[in-house]
Formats: sequence, structure tokens, C-alpha cells
Amino acid sequence: MSAKKRIVVLTGAGISAESGIKTFRDAGGLWEGHSIEEVATPQGWQRNPALVLDFYNQRRKQLLSVQPNNAHLLLHSLEDKYNVNIITQNVDDLHERADSRNVLHLHGELRKVKSTIDETLIYDWDADLHLGDVCIKGAQLRPHIVWFGEAVPNLSLAEEITQTADILIIIGTSMQVYPAANLIYSVKSDTPIYFIDPKPNLGEGHFKNLTVIAKPATIGMTELYQLLNLERKNPTT
Repeated sequence: MSAKKRIVVLTGAGISAESGIKTFRDAGGLWEGHSIEEVATPQGWQRNPALVLDFYNQRRKQLLSVQPNNAHLLLHSLEDKYNVNIITQNVDDLHERADSRNVLHLHGELRKVKSTIDETLIYDWDADLHLGDVCIKGAQLRPHIVWFGEAVPNLSLAEEITQTADILIIIGTSMQVYPAANLIYSVKSDTPIYFIDPKPNLGEGHFKNLTVIAKPATIGMTELYQLLNLERKNPTT
């Protein structure tokens, strides 16, 4: 029996939007009425930690009220025939709740918090987080989120995983948030790339072997799932 091909999937806000997760940033660049500098930077945390905690408490409550959509579920179903690694820019856990086994978060996880003095102290957290909630070392806890201006700890691992891809799938991301957007350059030059987004900003002339599916995540993933399973049964020569 031949080894399973490896699919690497890069996901962004667009895949979770169809579950009802707000993408935070509106047309004016504000996140729920706040600037990025207020709620998504270390400086904002230092200036007004109570505001930052409230912002993520509201995001956490919203996350707990929604469910994975068919795009998440189809990615899990691909594991029947492929080795699938998901690298997500999203801080929700909808991939995990869809039972995907190999999920790497680039920008942190909303249902976790971490110590402000020891980043290895990470806790599962579904309740509101308040000033005065501390780690075992007595330091304030903060959202387990990679804010703008902070290093992306999992980036090197994401690059290593992407380099192993036999197929790359990109879903619901503008490919404009760096350094995550650079991951597309990590694949081998002959790797098929599928880009699912209703308003794609990459054309099929940008990369060799790029196929653009200009549709929302659930519709585009349904089409791609059928295509991949057809190719699996009838491989081209």
C-alpha cells in the first residue's frame, strides 16, 4: 500500500466566519470598535489591561456559542485518505471541535491563557479572565494570543510542515498578514496549491500549479473535497 499524500492546510478568518465568528476587524480597521493598538498589542495591554481582558472575554463567549461548519468537517474527512496538517491563523478551536487531529495555531488560542512572566505556563480557560487571576507563580494571566509586535513561536514549525506538503490548501485568508503569508513560499515548486476565498487576491498566474476557487469556504471546500477524492481514485499520469 502506498503512503498517504500529505495535505497542508492554511486557514484564516474566512473559514470561521461561516460559523458566525466575527472577523473582529471591520471596514474601518477597528476590532469591535477598538483600534488594534488598544486590544491587540503589548502596549495596549500595558496601558489598559482591563479593556484587553474584556475584549477577549467577549470573543471567548462568542466562540462558545458557535459550532464548526461543513468546511471544518470536510477537512477532518480528508484524513480518511490523506495525512492532513492544519496551520491556522485563527484563535478559535473549531478545527479541534471538528476532530481534526493535527492543528497548529500561529496566533494563539482563545480558550487558553498564559502567565505574564513564564510563557510555558498555559492553562485551559473558558470563564472570563479578570485582573487578579494569576498563575502558580503569582503573576497575572493574559490571553494566550500572539499580539501584533510579538514573535510567532510556531512559525518555524509551520514552515517545516509546509515544506512537506504534497498538496497545499489555503482557505479564507487574505494572504496579507505576515509572517504567515510567507508560508506559501515554503512549498516545493511543483506542489499543487488550491486557494479558496470569495474575494481572492491571488490569481492563477501568481504561482505555478495554483487553482483559485473564488467561493466561500463551505462551498469551495465541498468542490475541492470532491475533486481531491476523484483525483485519489483516478490519479493523473
